[in-house]
Amino acid sequence: MSQISPRFKHILTVIIIIAVLFILIRSFHGASEADTEEKQLALLKFPEDVQRATYLLNDAYHKIEALEEKIISLEGRVPKTYPDVKFLNYLQRKRILITGGAGFVGSHLVDKLMLEGHEVIVADNFYTGRKTNVEQWIGHENFELIHHDIVNPLYIEVDDIYHLASPASPPHYMQNPVKTIKTNTLGTINVLGLARRLNAKVLIASTSEVYGDPDIHPQPETYWGHVNPIGPRACYDEGKRVSESLTYAYAKQENMQVRVARIFNTYGPRMHMNDGRVVSNFILQALQDDVITVYGSGEQTRSFQYISDLVEGLVALMNSNYSQPVNLGNPVEHTINEFATIIKNLVGGNSKIVHLSEVEDDPQRRRPDISRAKKILNWEPKVDLNVGLQKTVEYFRQELKRFRYTPKNKYLYNNYHP
Repeated sequence: MSQISPRFKHILTVIIIIAVLFILIRSFHGASEADTEEKQLALLKFPEDVQRATYLLNDAYHKIEALEEKIISLEGRVPKTYPDVKFLNYLQRKRILITGGAGFVGSHLVDKLMLEGHEVIVADNFYTGRKTNVEQWIGHENFELIHHDIVNPLYIEVDDIYHLASPASPPHYMQNPVKTIKTNTLGTINVLGLARRLNAKVLIASTSEVYGDPDIHPQPETYWGHVNPIGPRACYDEGKRVSESLTYAYAKQENMQVRVARIFNTYGPRMHMNDGRVVSNFILQALQDDVITVYGSGEQTRSFQYISDLVEGLVALMNSNYSQPVNLGNPVEHTINEFATIIKNLVGGNSKIVHLSEVEDDPQRRRPDISRAKKILNWEPKVDLNVGLQKTVEYFRQELKRFRYTPKNKYLYNNYHP
């Protein structure tokens, strides 16, 4: 383990503080138990006592730091344990590359493929991904983590490739729109070039954003979309559209095996606290009794799937023989206002729901037609919304505790309705 658990650190700090307070009380009482209360209070007036108290607190702080280092050193000597994985022989076991594998979706996909017994290689530049998302596998003989930006070519030997690398939330992809476009164009070219060289099967993670602000509802895969090519979301929307175009150009020209998943809104543990999406923002605001901010009227609709459902769909699509785009999402539709109310009631507290001005190019309706996924993959979401939200709320509750123990970590709200 690379750091002490917040719970242990908290208990250790409390013990040290109690010990220091005990020393201070004894010093204020003096050598005689017969000192009057007035004499004890008088001792506080002397600056030497204040200096002594400061010295003791600083000394306790340094001792805590030294103890932390010793514990970290000792923990490093303890053999690491891993989740039990299925054994596959060399004929069944695959070497699988996941670009963006330390991110929200990628890390859950890593878990599934590792547990199935495959060898997994993660390539991530950690722009939005985090090592903590995959730390449970670091050191395992079937796992490898590479710090790499897929905008640059990658030369390794694999059987399958899941190309998930790209910031996916508005605050992240708008922060550096040129980088977002490069990741979805140059990055996709590099992945497709690698797949062509290795004759590997490749799955491209596209998005429901290729449909833009749709005028067809629900959105089938045959719908061409309604996208603003120069709007604030265009770097991501058009980047993914080009990524799909590149994929099918390579497939036709080089006779490659390709899969394209159009992923709709997804939620669950390991969502980035600063990703600015509906679920994460509403949960964080409710947990801290902040106002729950809804942009626009709140009548915009979204349909959310739990992360485990998406991962099952991605693996099913990769293992299928179908090469056309497939929607992966939950067809159950809710308004943003409904989501705010559901999360507020689930979390409890005294948060109020407030409405702010609408965000530019915010899609008004978003719901997938998953007929193709049902027919081709025999797939549809299974996790109930309330069950998934409860797991997500608990994850964020623990994350907030962790952040309180490490005040250097900060995050900001960026509320969008992607």
